[in-house]
Amino acid sequence: MFDRKNIKRYYLIFVRQIRNFLLSTKSREFLIFLFFVFVSLCFWFLQTMNDTYQTEFKIPVRLKNVPKEVVMTSELPKEIRVKVEDRGTVLLNYMLGRTFFPLTFDFEDYQEKGSYVRIPQEEVLKKITTQLNNSTQLLSVYPDTLDFIYSKGVAKKVPVAVGGEVSAGRQYYVSEIRVIPDSVVVYAPQGVLNTVLTAYTQPFHWTNVTDTLRKHLNLQKLHGVKFVPSSVDVMACVDMYSEKTFDVPVVGISFPQGKVLRTFPSKVQVTCQVGLKNFKSVKASDFLVGVSYADVLDNKSEKLTLTLRRYPDAATHIRINPLSVDYLIEQQTVEKVVKKEEVAE
Repeated sequence: MFDRKNIKRYYLIFVRQIRNFLLSTKSREFLIFLFFVFVSLCFWFLQTMNDTYQTEFKIPVRLKNVPKEVVMTSELPKEIRVKVEDRGTVLLNYMLGRTFFPLTFDFEDYQEKGSYVRIPQEEVLKKITTQLNNSTQLLSVYPDTLDFIYSKGVAKKVPVAVGGEVSAGRQYYVSEIRVIPDSVVVYAPQGVLNTVLTAYTQPFHWTNVTDTLRKHLNLQKLHGVKFVPSSVDVMACVDMYSEKTFDVPVVGISFPQGKVLRTFPSKVQVTCQVGLKNFKSVKASDFLVGVSYADVLDNKSEKLTLTLRRYPDAATHIRINPLSVDYLIEQQTVEKVVKKEEVAE
């Protein structure tokens, strides 16, 4: 281990070596060379900075004295971009030593102009040029016009609609799409407020969803309109498909009195896909497979093609087997018809 004496000795040796190096002939020549290089760079920099350049600056924008009862539905931009031209030394002063003050506008100066206020470009340019040197040339301002829209407490509640698409993965289906909250408060001037009927989320496209998915989305912006809240949660609920088969009787529809449709077979198999959530609730009685009397009259084949007349919303990809059946029209006697009516009574 090093003690204090050794540390001091090594330090003195190191300092002596550095001093000898700096005092040597080669070292002095190198330092003189570096000095002249530095002086040349300074002259070159000063000469370069005297040339004319263009650059862009950002200046903050502020609106003061806004009353508490006023709701800003379209605010001023937070900053504007200013493109100027001047000598490099002046532009360097802007960048390093000088900070632009915010462009401040007083709300009270524009109350008489209504709920839609447009600040004249001349007023914006005047506030900018007061902060520039006389030699600085103002080339462009973006945005070149400033405006804001406000509402004095006029509001209403509108529903939120989904502005995108959700597609489920294989063997899954989208059972429900929820929006939380399902409605928002909208503020706007009266003329604009009457035209806003629905708030839409930002567009989205979710694919191959196999589990409940929840995301936070902003609402689509409308000029002069403010939504509170400005964002919502969108939840896509998915369920798995399961196949189910029923024996459903074939029914004749709109047959005249005394005529009865007989089909062979009298029942057909109806196969469908049902989500697990609704698997138990879907029954055979929810389906109606039938043939109308008009279809029988128009039929020129030996078999009747069956039609699915009714089915539950929860059932999809429905198939009928067989799709066509043999048939005959049975003519009943008046006595049978009367007996059936009596039994029905």
